[in-house]
Amino acid sequence: MTTAPTELRTIGILGAGRVGTAVARQALKAGYEVKIATAKSASEISLIVEIITPGAIAVDAAEAASADLVVIAVPLHKYRTLDPELLAGLTAIDVMNYWAPIDGELDDFEGDPRTSSEIIQAYLPETRIVKSLNHIGYHDLEEDGREPGSPDRRALALASDDEEAKALVAGFIDRLGYDAVDAGPLSAGRAYQPGTEIFASAHNAEQMRALLEAAKQPAPS
Repeated sequence: MTTAPTELRTIGILGAGRVGTAVARQALKAGYEVKIATAKSASEISLIVEIITPGAIAVDAAEAASADLVVIAVPLHKYRTLDPELLAGLTAIDVMNYWAPIDGELDDFEGDPRTSSEIIQAYLPETRIVKSLNHIGYHDLEEDGREPGSPDRRALALASDDEEAKALVAGFIDRLGYDAVDAGPLSAGRAYQPGTEIFASAHNAEQMRALLEAAKQPAPS
């Protein structure tokens, strides 16, 4: 299995929707080289990538997967279009959400007690999945970033079963302008899925840690 790079230079984004392109623009602002891929060929999306994310490069999925860090930003119902072999050995941020009231019920997620990211991890067993960037609006992502130490700096949670992957993504989140707060294993991502207090509003690092800790407590009987 490929080891995670110690320093991020390139970000590969799978998906060119609102979330994927917002992450791309923020990553470009932070100084990363950004490659964007969709199900279409690079030549088919090159013009729209140039317009929507100036500075990013339209590529095929295989080239996006050669980046130091991959962001999975495809519509959740299309997750099976991802190639497990292509993403094997990589660290990838899962920014997708299962939100039935908005997107409709999906059989793969509706009856499964696992979080959506745990299901994605099972589908991509050789990929180091990190759940993050799912609980901030795409507009907010580009507007709320602050320098380290800023009193109004917003926090973003991250969860993964791989400590090295979490450290890599934490550095990326910091460069984007946010305090990264470790929520724990991938299952802990339940605390900031749609419908939670974390998902619904912005929090600083201290508030985020308190909410994550509260989420670990058993529900009152």
